[in-house]
Formats: sequence, C-alpha cells, structure tokens
Amino acid sequence: MEELRSRLSDFLSDRLYQIIVSNPRNKEGASKIKVRPIMKRGEIQFQETTTVGTQVFHENYTKDVMLERLLSVMQTEFKQLEAGSMDGRMTALVSKKGKVTVKCSMQDKPMEMLPDMSHNRTKQYLLKEGVPVPFLVDLGVQTKEGLIVRSRYDKFKQINRYLEFVEDILPTLVRDEAIHIIDFGCGKSYLTFALYYYLHELKGINVTITGLDLKADVISRCSRLARQYGYDQLHFYQGDISTFQGTEQVDMVVTLHACDTATDYAIKKAVDWNARVIFTVPCCQHEVNGQIENELLAPVLKYGLLQERLSAIVTDAVRANLLEEAGYDTQVLEFIDMEHTPKNILIRAVKREDRFKSPDKKRDVGLLTRELHVNTTLQKLFEK
Repeated sequence: MEELRSRLSDFLSDRLYQIIVSNPRNKEGASKIKVRPIMKRGEIQFQETTTVGTQVFHENYTKDVMLERLLSVMQTEFKQLEAGSMDGRMTALVSKKGKVTVKCSMQDKPMEMLPDMSHNRTKQYLLKEGVPVPFLVDLGVQTKEGLIVRSRYDKFKQINRYLEFVEDILPTLVRDEAIHIIDFGCGKSYLTFALYYYLHELKGINVTITGLDLKADVISRCSRLARQYGYDQLHFYQGDISTFQGTEQVDMVVTLHACDTATDYAIKKAVDWNARVIFTVPCCQHEVNGQIENELLAPVLKYGLLQERLSAIVTDAVRANLLEEAGYDTQVLEFIDMEHTPKNILIRAVKREDRFKSPDKKRDVGLLTRELHVNTTLQKLFEK
C-alpha cells in the first residue's frame, strides 16, 4: 500500500479532476465512491460521494483524512481505484490476496482544463449538455446547437447513466489489445452509438462494436448512420441471439432489452466466449410466470400482477446467481426505465480472476427453483 499512498498523496491536490473507487468486495455495502476537490472557506477540501443502493451520501474531508479514508476502503471494501488529474491518470487494483498493483500514465504536457471546485455543482454528465453529438442530434435527443430536447431529457439521462456504469468497469475491460463488444438486440441503438462514441471518440480506446437485431429496417438505418458518422469499427447485422456464430472472441456482451429467454441465450453466449464484462437489462420475463407454483406463496400468486413481478424478480435472481457460479462478480443495479419497457434492473457481471464456483450458491439456486417448481432456460443451457 505504500506506493498507492505515495501516488494518492500526489493526486490529492487542486489539480485533481476525480477519483473513482469501484468493484466492491461486499455487494451489500457501498457500490462506488467518487472524490473531487472543492473550495470551502478559502481552503481546499475533498468531497466524497458514496453510493449505497439508490442513496447517495456526501462528506468533505481534509487531504490527510481523505488519504487515509481511501487507503482504508481499498484495504477492506473495494478492489479498484481510478484517478485523473491535470498531470495524468492512475489505476490501482487489489487482488484477492491483497496484492496492490499501481499503474500511472503521466502527461508530458499537463492538461490546461482546471477542475471544477464549486461546492454545490450541477450534475456533470459524461456527454455534456451544450456540446452537439451527431448521433444524439439525428436521434432527436439534441438540437443542432447541442441543447437537450425537453421531451427527450429522460433519454439523455438514461444514456449518461449507462455510460457511468461502463466507466466503472473500464479498468477491467481496457487492455493493450483491441476490445470487441457485441450488443444483442440493439434496436434503435441509442446506447450502442453512445458506447462507441464514449469509448472510441472521447476515450480514444481501440474498440470494435457489433450490433445485432432481428429487424432489417433497424439494421439498415443504424448501418447508414454509422457510415455517415465515420464510425468504421461499429457494425450492424440482422440475426438471432441464439444462433449467432459471427465471432469466437468477445470482451463485453450487452443485451439491454432482449425479450424473455433471449436474455438467457445472450448470457450463455457471453459465458462461452469467456467475456470479461456482461451487461443485461432483461424484459418481458414470461417463462417463470408460466411455471411458478408454491403453496406458501399462494396468497401472493393468486394476484396476477404480483405473480408477474415476483416471477421477474426470481428470474433475475437465478440469472445473477448462475453468473456468480460461472466466475463473475455480479451486481443487480437500478437503471432508468427503457422507453419501450418499464423494466429498470441492470445485471452487471465482471469476470473474476479466480473462477472458483461455490457449491453453496449452486445449492441455494437449486433449492429456490425446486420449491417454486421452476426450471429456467438459463439453468438448462448451463447444464448442457
């Protein structure tokens, strides 16, 4: 931890943009911590923003206290830290055995953009308001001047929320070689274009993204837009998730509105590819709703709406646990409602270095599904 202490001490200054602490060891506690400098009563302090579930907490600390706070949470609660300043970037990773790896890339010529040290500032989105982005203009989210169309502001927030989830896992995803991402059921591709723009155009990452959907007209329009923007490594194809054979190696799999069991086929594909990251926002979970039976839960299941919601929760719980068994650190996060579905759960799975499978977790899932008389498609696919 001494190297991390020394580096963090250098970054904790008025030249700091932001520190992000993520990849928690305990899924029940805080999911992310952000730190930025602020000016308070003429002195520089550091504002800590901690996310726990859907709640956000703010505290301000002096440099010395903030330094000890960060070292403490990296020792006990989190596995990765990213810092960015006018002088460069730093990434710190903590292995399962407690080994700390610190990597720094310092700027030959320091950046001139000063950090925003206002105490109470407006929400800072990864895609900025007032900065026109071609695909957002064409998709009707922005005007040509970069202003957000009032009726599409929820879409703008959703896109930025999605990119925040992506930003958290960049240290896991980004390596020296090119990254390959597949978006199953990409639809109109708001988020596919946003992902490419953020990674390739803003971050300068060598990335290839493949969008797949069943609708020929959607694929044709998205392909035309990709060519129009000069997005050479963004490709769209018509096809089905369960039978797709277009590649043998994928780093990240995204499926944001695949209906019912299509989500399960996408997850199985991702696991077979040994993908490092999986994002899925399931919808239309009918399979379990048609199977679920339990005498104890009869007072709940007799109401169709409650049975439907319980079935969706059970479906996603089974998926999350099966991903844990397959070697992934898995979180179930709150997303923003998609425009065509009220589902707002995002399952985010990040590959563990140690793929040890816990028999206790497997037993828990089996016990749950047997008690509810449920056998999901993903269970069957994983048994093959």
